[in-house]
Amino acid sequence: MRHNFDIPPVRRDTDSLKWQRYGDALPLWVADMDFLSPEPVLAALQERVAHGVFGYGAPPDALTETICARMAEHYRWTVTPEQIVYLPGLVSGLNVVCRAIGEPGDEVLVQTPVYPPFLSAPTNQDRRLLAAELTAEIRDGRLYYTIDDDAFAAAIGPRTRLFILCHPHNPVGRAFDATERTRLAAICERYDLAICSDEIHCDLLLDGRQHVPFATLSPEIARRCITLMAPSKTFNIAGLGASFAIIQNPELRRQFKHAMRGIVPDANILSLTAALAAYRHGGDWLRELLVYLAANRDFAADYIAHHLPGVRATTSEATYLTWLDCREAGIPGNPHEFFLKNANVALNDGAAFGPGGEGFVRLNFGCSRTTLAEGLERMRVALTRA
Repeated sequence: MRHNFDIPPVRRDTDSLKWQRYGDALPLWVADMDFLSPEPVLAALQERVAHGVFGYGAPPDALTETICARMAEHYRWTVTPEQIVYLPGLVSGLNVVCRAIGEPGDEVLVQTPVYPPFLSAPTNQDRRLLAAELTAEIRDGRLYYTIDDDAFAAAIGPRTRLFILCHPHNPVGRAFDATERTRLAAICERYDLAICSDEIHCDLLLDGRQHVPFATLSPEIARRCITLMAPSKTFNIAGLGASFAIIQNPELRRQFKHAMRGIVPDANILSLTAALAAYRHGGDWLRELLVYLAANRDFAADYIAHHLPGVRATTSEATYLTWLDCREAGIPGNPHEFFLKNANVALNDGAAFGPGGEGFVRLNFGCSRTTLAEGLERMRVALTRA
């Protein structure tokens, strides 16, 4: 491999949220990889910094053209420049969508457990949150999640206006298959729901899987869909804040832009520079990254199955995250707090992911194999002492 992901950059004492939030604990939590971004991204940023001017910027035509070409090449999806709306981050997009769709007091449906901003965005915008839990089951000894269509439909109320889909799903690592996507789309059409599809992890499908944007399922779905994408998780540039929405329905796009007015800043010039370089020149790096992540996932899954008694883990189809069920591990109290105190390992607290998250933690395997092995070994030792 040209890129050596086994050599981690030094991140402690660099103002890294991941590495300083929990003091000297080994951080395997927030979705931020411990890898250097692709060299072309670093070079492009260095060139922009050398220019020495950091005034207001505008999305370069080259980035818009690159995104349109990328959608066509990867997904056979025809996206035109005016359908792209730039954002300073995906969480902003989630809040804008909730503000744009419906009226105060209307309902927003999500599938839990799910990335915590899905839970806060509706209430931030005076909407009522509805949750349809994903169904956890055991397949070949591993934790696996599916969609209960009946429960999903039953959760829809008379004032439900919006469904926010996590696709691929964070934290359970599912890349929902064609049958699941089709059934979800049919229910959304039946109840006339707008759909926000968060596809920020769409470049991180493992084992050769191919992502399918939800909006490409049919012209009818495209008309009710707002797709959120970003290079941030893929190329480890999340701190720069670059993302975008693809909205093909002109009226939906007008509502979205109206909801942005006066509260959502423009993406900054460094984020736009990094995004263009990543999408244009980061392909080789990404292909090697996916191989490394799949190997890390398999290493973690095998270690957990053999050395962490009572803990069950997902085998992620996408993302660099795995979801651990600790409810049968004999852990007293909250597993996040237990591993932080007894293993000095920082994980995400499953309770923050909504209904279905109590007793779980989320682990980030987007790190060197050495770091991952050390974290898992610390967890093993802590469990033997529980």
